[in-house]
Amino acid sequence: METIKFAYKYFKRNTITAVIAEILSLVGIGAELLMPLLTGILIDHVIRDGEVTAESGGMFAFLLNGRYGAVHTMELFFSVAGVYMILLLLRIVLIYIRDLLQEWIGLKMETELRYASYDKLMELDSATIAAYNSGELLQTINNDTVMFKELFAHRLPYVIDAIFMLAVPVILLFGINPWLILVPMLLMPFVVVIVLDFRKKARANFKNIRSKSAALNLNTQENIAAVRIVRSFTNEELEKEKFHKSNMEFLEARMNQVWLSSRFNLTINSIKQIAYISAIAIGAVLAIKGHLTVGSILAASTYVIRIMNNLTNLNNQIFTMQQETIAGLELKKFMEKESLVPDNKEPNLRSDAPNIELKDVSLVLDGQEILKNINLSIPYGKKLGIVGETGSGKSVLLKTLVRIKEITSGSITIDGHDIKDFSLENLRNMYSYVFQDVFLFSNTIESNIAFSKRDINERQVVSAAVHAQASKFIDALSDRYQTVIGERGLGISGGQKQRVSIARAFHKNAPIFVLDDSTSALDVNTERILLQDIRDNFSDKTVIITAHRFSSVVDCDEILYLRDGEITERGTFEELMELNGSFARVYKVQQAQQAGTIRTDIPATSGGANNG
Repeated sequence: METIKFAYKYFKRNTITAVIAEILSLVGIGAELLMPLLTGILIDHVIRDGEVTAESGGMFAFLLNGRYGAVHTMELFFSVAGVYMILLLLRIVLIYIRDLLQEWIGLKMETELRYASYDKLMELDSATIAAYNSGELLQTINNDTVMFKELFAHRLPYVIDAIFMLAVPVILLFGINPWLILVPMLLMPFVVVIVLDFRKKARANFKNIRSKSAALNLNTQENIAAVRIVRSFTNEELEKEKFHKSNMEFLEARMNQVWLSSRFNLTINSIKQIAYISAIAIGAVLAIKGHLTVGSILAASTYVIRIMNNLTNLNNQIFTMQQETIAGLELKKFMEKESLVPDNKEPNLRSDAPNIELKDVSLVLDGQEILKNINLSIPYGKKLGIVGETGSGKSVLLKTLVRIKEITSGSITIDGHDIKDFSLENLRNMYSYVFQDVFLFSNTIESNIAFSKRDINERQVVSAAVHAQASKFIDALSDRYQTVIGERGLGISGGQKQRVSIARAFHKNAPIFVLDDSTSALDVNTERILLQDIRDNFSDKTVIITAHRFSSVVDCDEILYLRDGEITERGTFEELMELNGSFARVYKVQQAQQAGTIRTDIPATSGGANNG
């Protein structure tokens, strides 16, 4: 019921259309259910010369009053056939309109659910999203939305139809002869027990199918993304084995469902055959005793089969509903996830020249203290360098500034306002962020650089590429800025990807530039030219740089050296070299390695990955 309530807010605007579609459906089905009565009249009073009694014809008795043709005449045949055709056309037209309306409702609801789930994906913080693997996310946003809308657009209406198609034949059977209801009434409890047992097993099996499907999606997606790594390590056979295992587990889960459905269908079909034979037998006895005509037997047996068929159909709908309900539950759980980084959505608080202050900032993740009592002042226009060992917390510190990571204690303020008082949009619009893990979209280079703005200005794109030292290699491409690069930037080198991502940040032109180890793939000379360009052309901007090469930060106004989440050294380049601590030692090792004057196997503890 909670799942139904959750989905109704996406369905309620279509309620009137759904009600109209269901009314059309019931009228169309009603027309279809009356046709066997006409078939009975055709046999008893057109083909055969049956006696017309007070009970003859039922609700179509008016056809036998002589006004529409005498018994056993072509005139009566055409009258009966005419009414039959009217019912048939009514059924065809109404069911056709119903199907169109239901498809329209379903597509609208599916679209809204996909929008809502994608918005939720954009809203959730990185840690919450990381709790899902990519296969599960794709299953939720793509497959679950499609399956869940089926529950409302088709399954529930069909259940109503099936119940209607059970009730009406029972009433019509009672009108023909009350004894004929005996067969479906006796068999119905057995069918209900079988259906309930099947429903329970099907629900558990569908959960397993969904889980195996998500695992298969994940395996496939990872191998698409990591195809170059797989090939470079010649591990194709290993990945084929992993895929084969996932594929076979998915096959096994689906086969279990096939066996379950087969056993159920065998049982139900056997009961249907028993019902059909029993109905004919009872009808024959009643006909012999003069209580039933041949046409009535045919109509009655048709209704008995309809009842049993619709019991089966009702079960099939309930069977499919299990899968759709599970999809809805997973979608509901995802949609109800709360972001660990709530958005204040204050639209007016912003700053064009932000002054940043960190006071006693600490961050604990999974019981591990990543940042410890960080105190730092970054007035607007300051150039700040951050270096340290791998895992020292450099990247995490940068992520706290834009609330990708939420601090555990302390405060981060901009112009005296806590960053939590800013909307996430306004806060992040102050930063041109270049992540160390470069991501480029499967689009043109121009579109990737102009990602921050809806309207592409070619001059601004070229200018950003020039400042990022990317224009030379872009101009050498056959389609220049219209060159389409592959997923995640496949088709260009690591250094070229980094320069495109830096150009993207320059094009945004926010007050604060954040370069998170974003020049690691550049050669020393290109990096030096790039950093000099930033100093010359963006001197008014705040620039925060983390780097693997300590030479990248020598011109910064202040340099921080982090170890285990703490600032252990800070000062200008000259001050740190004079201190002759960790920074000076690593810097000298790196310079010597670049000059080739010492062996390169001497370890140099310097920045790099993940928390670094």
